[in-house]
Amino acid sequence: MQKRAFDIMVSLVFICTLFPLFYVIIGAAIKLTSAGPVLFRQRRSGLENKPFTCLKFRTMVMNDEADTLQAAGDDKRITTVGKFLRKTSLDELPQFINVLRGDMSIVGPRPHMLYHTEMYLALIPGYMRRLAVKPGITGVAQVLGYRGETPELADMARRMRLDLWYINHRSFKLDLCLFIYTFFDFLKMK
Repeated sequence: MQKRAFDIMVSLVFICTLFPLFYVIIGAAIKLTSAGPVLFRQRRSGLENKPFTCLKFRTMVMNDEADTLQAAGDDKRITTVGKFLRKTSLDELPQFINVLRGDMSIVGPRPHMLYHTEMYLALIPGYMRRLAVKPGITGVAQVLGYRGETPELADMARRMRLDLWYINHRSFKLDLCLFIYTFFDFLKMK
């Protein structure tokens, strides 16, 4: 209950104050540099593997592989504006709308594409356990630097171990610490 109240409060404050400014500035940059919508919508795996539509600022040119091919560091689909948005994690800001809707939490394991969830369920024992909580905008794996591309199965297995550690040790105090760390990291634009 405390976690959901925190999610709603932080999301409402952000969406009603800073998000409109971010949306206008980032949206203009996206529209002026590439064709397509400002927001990217992708079906991802949520709590108990229920699909939901995850929102992000669009960082790639429109392409047919968006729901199956994970972005790589030198991915030609990523726009110039998209590189900046990804590096600073500004592309994730629309997910506060997902949090307000109840699809996500501020802190939890990152949601994966439906395609990847299906693949990892078959390849990594215990993978389903990470879907026992709502996915988050940030989490232990992200704070410790495990974010972005997972080219090897071992990369995802390491990230999953951190997700499971979070699930086993989750508390409001831990969520607050991870949120504060992420917030200050964001302010430093790391």
